[in-house]
Amino acid sequence: MIVEDFLNYLQYERNRSARTVKAYGDDLKSFEAFFKNLDDQLSWESVDSDIIRNWMESMMDKGNTATSIKRRLSAVRSLYRFALSRGVVETDPAHAVMGPKGKRLLPQFVREQDMDRLLDESMWGPTFTDTRARTIILTFYSTGIRLSELTGLDDSAVDLDSMQLKVTGKGDKQRIVPFGNELADELRRYKQQRDETLRRSDDALFVTDKGQRMTSPQVRQLVKLHLSRVTTMKKRSPHVLRHSFATAMLNNEAGIESVKKLLGHSRLSTTEIYTHTTFEQLRRAYDKAHPREDN
Repeated sequence: MIVEDFLNYLQYERNRSARTVKAYGDDLKSFEAFFKNLDDQLSWESVDSDIIRNWMESMMDKGNTATSIKRRLSAVRSLYRFALSRGVVETDPAHAVMGPKGKRLLPQFVREQDMDRLLDESMWGPTFTDTRARTIILTFYSTGIRLSELTGLDDSAVDLDSMQLKVTGKGDKQRIVPFGNELADELRRYKQQRDETLRRSDDALFVTDKGQRMTSPQVRQLVKLHLSRVTTMKKRSPHVLRHSFATAMLNNEAGIESVKKLLGHSRLSTTEIYTHTTFEQLRRAYDKAHPREDN
């Protein structure tokens, strides 16, 4: 209803052209589809600034230009200004969200040695809360899946014998993501401790202390808290762990096509942004190949 009222306002009170109104409508529908995909209980009234930022990160992940993202953010800002002035919403979550700079920034990532330190078992206690947190962080770092993909995982999507996840990504596209022995062992331990500790209300893999599926804000807060233990970088989010996975894979000589498939990117150009962060790989190739390096 908010969107419809806003578009009518643009057309009949502001006398905007049909083309402009359609463009606003398309951008707003795009955002609405995004947050409904995160949680179908979300509404325009309950969206917060983090969800808008997550949407922008998602667009960057898909290779959208800064200009395109700014235009779509502008549509969301305009709607919330309208809704706030009419008393439809109490707060404007888009007001404090900054648009991307003209030049696309390189992905931020946590260094491999810092991730090794964080995931060292000596950093964690024996409680279910600690086991759950370590398993979530290890899942992000071992598979590179998105936040919405992790919260959407059910037990049935995890094959511990074959060591693979069945992930439902953007546009309901499914892909198989492999993982290693470390994550398999951690998932077994987590599931055993979870089932001994609480009763779940559905088939969700990652659940709260009440047995309910964890939400995106809950997982985001958990990741931010624990990344603070090993890094002072300003951005400490599940998306940073996705960047860290991709960078570590390329630094350790994974092919870019393989990384593209693991991340679920539809275009290679989206994955290529990570090649700018893989200086270690270039350094190893240089040291190995240059004839003067033996001197």
